[in-house]
Amino acid sequence: MSSIELDRSQGKPLHKLVYEYIWNRIQRGEWPEHHKLPSVRTLAEEMKVNRLTVFKAFQQLKDEKKVYVKDKSGYYVQPGVTMPFDNLESPIIFSYVHKSHLSEIHRVPANYQFSYALIDPSLLPNRYFSESMLDIVERYPRMLSTYSTPQGDEELRQSLSRFFTNKYGFHLTQDDIMITSGSQQAIDLLARMLVQPMDVVLMERPTYSAAIDMFRNQGAQIIPIDMYSYGYDLEQVEAYMKQFKPRLFYLNPTFHNPTGYTVPAEQRKELVELAERYRCLLIEDDPMHDIYFQHKPPLPLFSYSTEGYVIYICSFSKYIAPGLRIAAICCQPSIMKHLLTVKSLADNGTPLLNQKIFLHYFMSERLQQHIIKLRTALNIRKTVMEEALAITNWKWDSPDGGLNLWIQLPETLCLERLLAKSIEHSISFVPGSICDPSKELQSWIRLSYSYINEQQIKDGMKLLMQLAEQVDRRDRHM
Repeated sequence: MSSIELDRSQGKPLHKLVYEYIWNRIQRGEWPEHHKLPSVRTLAEEMKVNRLTVFKAFQQLKDEKKVYVKDKSGYYVQPGVTMPFDNLESPIIFSYVHKSHLSEIHRVPANYQFSYALIDPSLLPNRYFSESMLDIVERYPRMLSTYSTPQGDEELRQSLSRFFTNKYGFHLTQDDIMITSGSQQAIDLLARMLVQPMDVVLMERPTYSAAIDMFRNQGAQIIPIDMYSYGYDLEQVEAYMKQFKPRLFYLNPTFHNPTGYTVPAEQRKELVELAERYRCLLIEDDPMHDIYFQHKPPLPLFSYSTEGYVIYICSFSKYIAPGLRIAAICCQPSIMKHLLTVKSLADNGTPLLNQKIFLHYFMSERLQQHIIKLRTALNIRKTVMEEALAITNWKWDSPDGGLNLWIQLPETLCLERLLAKSIEHSISFVPGSICDPSKELQSWIRLSYSYINEQQIKDGMKLLMQLAEQVDRRDRHM
């Protein structure tokens, strides 16, 4: 299937996708005011499209006064076409309406932080952590005098290789593991390495909003795969793999962010088989595997992979030591070879101090025992939030793990007004539309119960219910 046929099957003309690619780069500031844009010929060759397609995109941008033309010189960025961030009253409203960046939401100070899918620092063994740091510095006196390798500390990779093998039955060595500064860097590195402009990427709907931003920044065409409480519609997955021939499928199958759903083991095996059949890489993002409340989740998809079509990202940043920002990528050697080049250009290696501290902290018996207590504490907080929500007509599925509730609001409740009202009263939450590649989930929100204590959850939820009632009452009388 040609790229033109592919895009027409989505109901969007190819010149429109070229237009969006150019306009997105202008909005991101990559091409500033009065910057000379690439020529029609250059863009056509880069994006593997006809020159007339690029010309039509430039003409639309010109008609909308987003670019201007200099005779015999080319196209240039029109000044004043983007709104300066400083002119907006609220970063969170800017995020919701324009950029949809989760990072903008997190910058808003709030007494009731329901947007943070992070662990309350008081739930972590901070004293033990500080003692471990002192011990590590004494054990490795030259550690601060050298870099780590781009792939990561050898001792840590050896240890994680044994850990993954014993826990999940992975067949890998230390050479199949790379250490990154959190899962977000891991996703960004993979997006840069694997995705070219106009490549098709499958993503769950809803999904982790930062991942949407990272793949979009590479010029990907994102095709949503609907996420259900039972997992995926595998017929939809296969049809899309067959029709669109995607470069990859980014997925978060265990205590999924934001829904909390977990894909069953049977589907995991079938997904890997589909990936191998249609030659589609699966990027498995797995930051919550240990945060279960009743039953252990199924093994990662990586456990079922024999042909190397699964790339596994395991983050320890959420619940072990957020300040260390440690994650691991597991993949086959042919992928690792190219990944090392991208990592070297990004930072030349995750800080060695962080890796050594994490190594001895995470592998300790005390820390593993603490994870059991952490599950209990988070389950209690989830219960407190659900009890507060029980008086409403809001809908959700109670997750068996993770840090979030995925809430469906009544369609009559204006989410944009509720969001603005909540900010005024120092409450933050994540609007569902930023978790949707299609930005269509207008009646959903993500509430995280992990960052604030039980009393704050009770007080914050009570206030949020009152604000929702005020917004709803006002709308009904308008």
